Amino acid sequence: MIAVEGLSKSFKVAKRPPGLKHAFKSLFSREHTVVQALQDVSFTIKPGEIVGYIGPNGAGKSTSIKVMSGILVPDGGTCEIMGYTPWKDRKAFVKHIGVVFGQRSQLWWDVPVIDSFDLLKDIYKIPTPLYNSNKQLLTETLQLQELLHTPVRQLSLGQRMRCEIAASLLHDPQILFLDEPTIGLDAVSKLAVRRFIQTINREKGVTVILTTHDMSDIEALADRLLLIGKGSLLYDGTLQDLRGRFGQKKTVVADYRYSDGPVSVPGTKLISWTPERAVLEVNAAETAVSGVISQLSSQVELIDVSVEAQPVDDMIVELYKEYRL
Repeated sequence: MIAVEGLSKSFKVAKRPPGLKHAFKSLFSREHTVVQALQDVSFTIKPGEIVGYIGPNGAGKSTSIKVMSGILVPDGGTCEIMGYTPWKDRKAFVKHIGVVFGQRSQLWWDVPVIDSFDLLKDIYKIPTPLYNSNKQLLTETLQLQELLHTPVRQLSLGQRMRCEIAASLLHDPQILFLDEPTIGLDAVSKLAVRRFIQTINREKGVTVILTTHDMSDIEALADRLLLIGKGSLLYDGTLQDLRGRFGQKKTVVADYRYSDGPVSVPGTKLISWTPERAVLEVNAAETAVSGVISQLSSQVELIDVSVEAQPVDDMIVELYKEYRL
């Protein structure tokens, strides 16, 4: 569905030292520096995949999304999506994609949400039966009933994001680009948006490219991860592969009856201790968790034991460190 090969993009950025003298000088002569936003980026995405596109700030994520959605023209390389070159076949191409930018709005600020939906119907030339069907489905699933007749400027950020997602799907796109879709959402709204993304992916086969700094979104939704850093693609694999690479650290939380002193288990690191609870870190590749629990039971009277996997956020940080991002 998506084939990106050797994509490159650079920007010329004006720079000047601080001070009035340099400000005046820059009116006549400016110095520039070239920022390489993308460098030889290549990947393919199959129909129906949910791909988490991650990386630190300034890594090139948004630039990639803008190239793939036809907003930017790259300096070099190719990008073919459903047989279209996004920046060349933009008019025909945009009928097949939906785009949500967390910091940008496709809704008209001063009019009710339903008026924006109606305008989008005319822009995309959506047949009336399809528009009515999609509007009803999106309204019910994203719980927009009470928001449709409210001007966009009066909505909270979370309410607006739900409306933005609905607006991007009115024309039945085959690909959905989501750039920080859950930014500013409360826990309930986040869960609703995640469930909705999973539903349209499962039932309609919509391919989803998800850019976010919220690793819980990645863990809940993404089948596959693409890591970009300093404009280059650094990692392409599944979350399971990432766990196999960085997820060997486990946290063992043990609750026990009162103990006078800290527990001591070889091959573990004691993170915290109280007379009734100990938290230990263990590398499962070197020390068996079952052995750790057995040693604990020989030292204290255990009440409860839980073993927690390393959080996805920590594994991503380890990946960043590996590439010095």
